[in-house]
Amino acid sequence: MSMHNIGIIIILNILVTAGLADELPDLGVPVDAETLAAIDFTVLPNGDGLPDGSGTAAGGAAIYQLHCLACHGEGGIGSVNDSLVGGHDSLATQRPQKTVGSYWPYATTIFDYVRRAMPLQAPGALSNDEIYAVTAYLLFLNGIVGEDKEINSRTLPLVEMPNRDGFVWVY
Repeated sequence: MSMHNIGIIIILNILVTAGLADELPDLGVPVDAETLAAIDFTVLPNGDGLPDGSGTAAGGAAIYQLHCLACHGEGGIGSVNDSLVGGHDSLATQRPQKTVGSYWPYATTIFDYVRRAMPLQAPGALSNDEIYAVTAYLLFLNGIVGEDKEINSRTLPLVEMPNRDGFVWVY
């Protein structure tokens, strides 16, 4: 523990002991169980933590057009934000293109990231079925699954990503 942290603990102890704790700033707000449940989840590469729901690339295309196109471009090839499609076999080149299809090792990460952070202007606005459908659409655009492949909590962890073995784990 750093000397700075020890100093803060000592000052807080003095304030609490002196009865001045009520004069400390009122920071933060209590989080109710429903709000916490909406953001307190973890999706692991093996699929643990994936919720119920399902979707296909065919269904995900319309959702992508509505919620993703403005930032990620037609067909996921890039716009304001990075490309989500392409870059296959580019990681060992002078100009690697890190996309969902070329870089990400686990398909479950797509679901987890979209669920947590997308769409940018309204994270958490998509239903589980919509997230599965967009995930399927991104996998389809990258040539990883077929357009009619149903993606759900059982099938998503089985998807073999092109760069699945491209990461070295350091323990």
